[in-house]
Amino acid sequence: MPNFYDEMYSKPATVRSHYRQFADWLSMQPPHLIAQKRAEAELMFQRVGITFAVYGDDAGKERLIPFDIIPRVIDAAEWTVLQAGLVQRVTALNRFLHDVYHHQDILNAGIIPREQIVNNAQYRPAMLGVDVPADIYAHIAGVDIVRAGEGEFYVLEDNLRVPSGVSYMLEDRKMMMRLFPELFARNRVAPVDHYPDLLLDNLRTVAPQGVNDPTVVVMTPGMHNSAYFEHAFLAQQMGVALVEGQDMYVANNTVYMRTTRGPKRVDVIYRRIDDDYLDPRAFRADSTLGVPGLLEAVRAGRVGLANAIGTGVADDKSIYPFVPDMIEFYLGEKPILNNVPTYQCRKKEDLAYTLANLAELVVKEVHGAGGYGMLVGPASTRAQIEDFRARLLANPAGYIAQPTLALSACPTYVDAGVAPRHIDLRPFVLSGKTVSMVPGGLTRVALQEGSLVVNSSQGGGTKDTWILEN
Repeated sequence: MPNFYDEMYSKPATVRSHYRQFADWLSMQPPHLIAQKRAEAELMFQRVGITFAVYGDDAGKERLIPFDIIPRVIDAAEWTVLQAGLVQRVTALNRFLHDVYHHQDILNAGIIPREQIVNNAQYRPAMLGVDVPADIYAHIAGVDIVRAGEGEFYVLEDNLRVPSGVSYMLEDRKMMMRLFPELFARNRVAPVDHYPDLLLDNLRTVAPQGVNDPTVVVMTPGMHNSAYFEHAFLAQQMGVALVEGQDMYVANNTVYMRTTRGPKRVDVIYRRIDDDYLDPRAFRADSTLGVPGLLEAVRAGRVGLANAIGTGVADDKSIYPFVPDMIEFYLGEKPILNNVPTYQCRKKEDLAYTLANLAELVVKEVHGAGGYGMLVGPASTRAQIEDFRARLLANPAGYIAQPTLALSACPTYVDAGVAPRHIDLRPFVLSGKTVSMVPGGLTRVALQEGSLVVNSSQGGGTKDTWILEN
């Protein structure tokens, strides 16, 4: 028996009850038909242009994100717990963001060291005292969930800046329904295709006070961004304009976009650009991607930004260990979803433990993302471990360490046939008047045998995620 939780099998040849319908169907499919359907899926994804640019890739070409036709299935009872935990966690994170930019009660109480916030690269003093609509900062959150041990769920990280991947969730479902309509007749799979409607409704709540029919836009850094497909896809699905910084300007603290019919006021910007590049007057002066004066328009309450400027301080990996404390502090509740035990290398004793156990730990940069800037000890060479040791000693506060979790695995089609591969799950949580989400999320799969790195930028693939309705 493997030393990780298998999503489909409780033990060899014993299928878990919520997978039984799918497993019965799969056993009846001839291999040549499955191969044909996989080829069909790849061709259709190429035609639609569902690609991901990998930064630093020598070829500089866009790649298809590999798609696997064996879904990840979660039963209704488990999803109910997950959903409650996600609502709780994102609610607390939004309360925390409002607090650190206003009264700072959690810092005054000594629960989070003040220097951890005010010295954080993602903290934006320009947002101090600025009120944002409904006190919501992270309107769209992508929370990465893993299953480990005997099947317990853990939050691996909170993505609150510009979380991506939801377009792949939607396209994966569309592809499965196109290839295997009979599967959806046999299984009560909860729908996800209403996400763009939910997102647009949510974005409308970000509009300035008194604006009843807001103009919403999606702001992209441009076609060379790795997630450009998603930016264009979501704008098209919501029926709103896709704009770049150069398409907009600020006059009298109001944002306008240039159109063929003249200037049009913009009320809500779903921005897919990091804080640093949003406004060259306020942040990076060399940014050509942003809109000069945008921060002042936000401060004046003349435009809503999703997500708000400064949300990054809550998803920084150095702040992650404090999220359970936030839940207790703001909500008076015990966390429903567990954090992964985390060593904060800025602490002398945690650094000593990390240095002594590098070969067993996962070490991450606190500002890192996309699977970059991390060490997976058990999968690293001695030279890589020693290189990371030097980095840690040079800048301990820049890193956290965690035990190497045996991530759960799901059967996956690989060159050798069907084999278990490790997975995670990114549900997308929308915060507005209420906290809502579509049932499921993006399941990412590490396609290399034994690999625990599921990120698309590191060669990972995706699967459709099924939440079975009762």
